[in-house]
Amino acid sequence: MDMTVKQLIRRSFERAAPTYEAAASLQKEIARRLDDHLEEMRIEPKRILDAGCGPGIAFDLLRARYPQAELIGLDLAHAMLRQARGHAVPPTLFGRLAKLWQSVPDVRYVCGDIEALPLAKGSVDLIWSNLALQWATDLPGALRQLRRALRPDGLLLFSTFGPDTLKELRAAFAGLDGHNHVNRFIDMHDIGDTLMHAGFAHPVMEMELITVTYADLKGVLRELKGIGAHTVLEGGRPGLMGRREWQRLSQNYERFRREGRLPATFEVVYGHAWAGREDRREDGRQVIEFRIQQRKAGLR
Repeated sequence: MDMTVKQLIRRSFERAAPTYEAAASLQKEIARRLDDHLEEMRIEPKRILDAGCGPGIAFDLLRARYPQAELIGLDLAHAMLRQARGHAVPPTLFGRLAKLWQSVPDVRYVCGDIEALPLAKGSVDLIWSNLALQWATDLPGALRQLRRALRPDGLLLFSTFGPDTLKELRAAFAGLDGHNHVNRFIDMHDIGDTLMHAGFAHPVMEMELITVTYADLKGVLRELKGIGAHTVLEGGRPGLMGRREWQRLSQNYERFRREGRLPATFEVVYGHAWAGREDRREDGRQVIEFRIQQRKAGLR
């Protein structure tokens, strides 16, 4: 039976859960940079949703900044949530006693889909999402779900990948076999427009290019596999490449080698927006209120 794109994404991250954190050096660095954005935000959340939490690599950052906030870790993959529990419990006896002494709320775990968020309307104050939204098959629908879950004046803070991500790998695959091998990512200006249509206010978008270098092509692909970032596209090629195609791919990628290393570019998009007035329905339609006042005519 053919699997849907969403099922393929879930399966990919289920399989990658044991290796994700060891291979996620870029994800950890982007999480640290995303956390820096909170320095300027005037918000004291009581409940935080980590949407697409993976193995919980952001838990320590969120705990350090908001130690008394209730934290919800949501992910599509059960196996990722099992890994995330390791970040929620201090590994030493002293750490566990300190947690009890400080009365830090436990993390709640929810296996669910951002596009069908299993949370009540207006139930969280801050939504943090680090490199998860690029996997949404319906980004407008996902953003509407996140907006619905935010309380008035709540904050959405996220990172995602932009169109120039893995441009070297995409160029190396071009013309190889006529199939898509690298996901296409959405431009930050389009994401900003989608935020507005989803009912968010004052969206701010930023972008930076981060280049990671590797000794060889196998290193690039090994790390992508380790974090579950396989190509999950309708119309993608089934099965493995043959020896001749692999050689052509390697030769194509070698054109980018500089100073003995192969680069992999990641266009990282950072964005934040606020939950504005309740003037949109959950499906994104705007509600316009008309007030009709009756005037009483007086007789003189």
